[in-house]
Amino acid sequence: MPGLPFCTAAGQGGSAQAAPAARHGPAPPPLFPEAGLEPLTYRDLPGWHAHGVGEALAAFRRSCSVIRAKDDLVTPPRPIFTALRGVCRRAAHLPSHVSEHRARAFFEMEFRPFRITPLDQKQGFLTGYYEPEIEGSRVRTDVYATPLYRRPPDLILEAPPSGGQPANRGKAFRRVDGDPAGQMVPYYDRAAIEDGALADKGLELVWIKEPADAFFAQIQGSVRVRLADGEVLRLNYDGHNGQPYTPVGRLLIEQGLVPREKMSMDAIRAYITEHPEAGRALMRQNRSYVFFRVARELKAGDGAVGAQGLPLAAGRAIAVDKRIHVYGTPFFIRAELPTGDGGALESFSRLMIAQDTGSAIVGPARADIFFGAGGQAGSVAGRIQHPGEFVVLLPRTLDPTRRLVPLPKPRPAIPGPSIPRPVIPAANVSGAQ
Repeated sequence: MPGLPFCTAAGQGGSAQAAPAARHGPAPPPLFPEAGLEPLTYRDLPGWHAHGVGEALAAFRRSCSVIRAKDDLVTPPRPIFTALRGVCRRAAHLPSHVSEHRARAFFEMEFRPFRITPLDQKQGFLTGYYEPEIEGSRVRTDVYATPLYRRPPDLILEAPPSGGQPANRGKAFRRVDGDPAGQMVPYYDRAAIEDGALADKGLELVWIKEPADAFFAQIQGSVRVRLADGEVLRLNYDGHNGQPYTPVGRLLIEQGLVPREKMSMDAIRAYITEHPEAGRALMRQNRSYVFFRVARELKAGDGAVGAQGLPLAAGRAIAVDKRIHVYGTPFFIRAELPTGDGGALESFSRLMIAQDTGSAIVGPARADIFFGAGGQAGSVAGRIQHPGEFVVLLPRTLDPTRRLVPLPKPRPAIPGPSIPRPVIPAANVSGAQ
């Protein structure tokens, strides 16, 4: 079926602009095959002018240092990555210190906002994560008897298909009996590792008190371990065992052990603490296991290192599905989140930068918000399991409202009131320059 021209309000001024004539030749690959895009203007974003964006610009410029120095995760590079490189070149000409007004003007000039949603849902979904702080020891003692392991040398991670999109998760293997020519089998799962599969191999980075602390450190992907001499050891994600990730909170809900409305990270920890044997069995149902490295590059005030290789800024960095989104992409996120005293709901409207990923972060409108380090950050992060509105800021060179797009496939029926604005299925949005 031939494509249809699409007209909409363009830019902040709201003037209509018709799509150019159709191009001949094969259609370029889609930007977001799994999502719908709804064109917006910045006036459509409540909170855009109320909340400062200077910190977001600083985070974006840090991402630019990687975007300009390294290639995309796939070959050939994705259109958004290529477009972001151009934006980053112009961002490099900004002064070191930029006013809020100029920072906001930069984003408005370089990017066009689009609400992004899964095709079968009206909103995205948000969770939170943080960097735990716990006590530990470099040597095993009666008190500190739970290890955090470095990445084993026999761990073999499955490579993505040639030219394929990077995956948030994948299989991992080992050779039987360590023989380089031996048969490859799935890597040890959590139960096998906890039962000693990696013990006495010199892989222990540090020892901590509680198995639950090790479990949550692996879920978060980073941890600060305070040693007896006052040194703080910063550990960051350095690989996984390739086994499936199972959210134990879901298991507690399904078994009727914790009501859905009361589910949080604190509730999971409380159950594990109050029921040691059942808690150990619960944790083992999540067969996934994470390995760490010492992040010596971090300074005392830095956040944890994200998947883009940069320290994360609390409240400005999000983890996204890296097979869909490019690191460095800005998102404006709106939601009602339990960030107030005692978990009270508060309005959350903030420009954030995609700088991390996670095995549980799957989908075009799915994000994990980084809340910082320590117990308070952990309490807030553990309460976040809420719907939210995702607005992706696309470089204007990729603005799909300015070009011809194919006739969209029908969006599946979604219960509830209809969305008044036209929606462009991203599967039909051109990523060509």
